[in-house]
Amino acid sequence: MNKHHPQHTAPATSATSATPAKPAKPATKRAAALASGLRRSLLAAAAVAAGVFTWQVGAYAFGGAEPAVSIAAPKLDEPATGARTETAVFAGGCFWGVQGVFQHVQGVTKAVSGYAGGTAKTADYETVSSGSTGHAESVEVTFDPQKVSYGKLLQIYFSVAHNPTELNRQGPDSGTQYRSAVFPMNDAQRRVAEAYIVQLDASHAFTKPIATKVEKYTGFYAAEGYHQDFLTEHPTYPYIVINDLPKVKDLKRMFPTQYRDTPVLVKTASAS
Repeated sequence: MNKHHPQHTAPATSATSATPAKPAKPATKRAAALASGLRRSLLAAAAVAAGVFTWQVGAYAFGGAEPAVSIAAPKLDEPATGARTETAVFAGGCFWGVQGVFQHVQGVTKAVSGYAGGTAKTADYETVSSGSTGHAESVEVTFDPQKVSYGKLLQIYFSVAHNPTELNRQGPDSGTQYRSAVFPMNDAQRRVAEAYIVQLDASHAFTKPIATKVEKYTGFYAAEGYHQDFLTEHPTYPYIVINDLPKVKDLKRMFPTQYRDTPVLVKTASAS
């Protein structure tokens, strides 16, 4: 059940609801998720109306950054095909941080926040936040396999982008929409992902078993525009400061040859 704290929140464009009301205690998990999502939206609207993104962090249970873990590269990777463009889809909790990490990876040409695992009908933020849609907050990564391999992206995903041992949660966020999942686009990606999970469990690099599931890809649906490039556009937002900026620093520290200072942004690519 989601706790009543301001988890990651989309900034609203309206200045209404300047004083969000505290939600009543929900009776069910679905009601809890809906109430939590509503409260996050109202809190964001209040922040935007006030023209600030700096709240008293201590008043909220934001949690903290997931610690990065040094792991070996996958023993099995995709064979070279000569292709210059490939797509991968990863889910690892809040898509803001996962997107932000991959936007700083050399060879990545685009990273889009969105939803995977459910249907197009339910692929919107408020509905997904109910936890009943089958969707997970995900990131679609478009990359040049001649510059960065699928296996290397998996290594970054497991070691830096999120904690793969958490089941149906990530840091301060809980619910199936925050699960750890890989959505292979083809059989080759599936084989690499499945083999890597076995390798990581056998290595005991993590203190707990890998919770990441390799799920069937049924489509990816881009999230609302205000979710895109969120880490870059709101670097002082408390959730970003505490949970996500450390991931980008870990990427630079642990993968210096894969790190790029200037992120590849969705909005920049869309405008070009």
